[in-house]
Amino acid sequence: MSVVTPKRFTIEEYHQLIELGFLKEGDRIELIRGELIQMVAKGTPHTFCATRLCRQLDRLLGDRAVVRCQEPIILPSNSEPEPDVAIARGDEVDYLAHHPYPEDIFLVVEISDSTLDYDQTKKLELYAEAGITNYWIVNLNARQLEHYSQPYQNAQGKFNYLSKQIYLPNEKVGIPGFENTLLDLTRIFPKGTGSTL
Repeated sequence: MSVVTPKRFTIEEYHQLIELGFLKEGDRIELIRGELIQMVAKGTPHTFCATRLCRQLDRLLGDRAVVRCQEPIILPSNSEPEPDVAIARGDEVDYLAHHPYPEDIFLVVEISDSTLDYDQTKKLELYAEAGITNYWIVNLNARQLEHYSQPYQNAQGKFNYLSKQIYLPNEKVGIPGFENTLLDLTRIFPKGTGSTL
């Protein structure tokens, strides 16, 4: 009896699908471990938070780094996720030929409400395996920022982070790679429906 296995794509094959028009920009697909994954539609709090976070990081870091918002990064496990935010070395011109690789990245951020479990497990393992040294989850459900650092592989071969630190919405957090530059989380978390920051 033959076993049916799904087709897994390399990053090169994925890019060919885009170039040939099989996948379009509006399709909201990302490549995770060779599989095409449909990205979840973003709600208003998620969109608000992403916009505010990108604006604040861009303002705080200026020309010292590239703040990429919902743009791809390339990981060695045939993965090309599109994190909500990635802070990369250099400037935009450095990424004309290719998206940032793990060694280019100071920080990856996922903003989570309906995708929280996925971001705390599958995405966390993916980023840890790639050696992404700092991973933030902006947990909209718990109204906290989770900072994961020090990726490692355990005895069973699973990847995770040794350190997890929680920051509350009234705190400030140092931006990895720029620890003396503090992000004020009161400017990121939406206060409540109908209120303004």
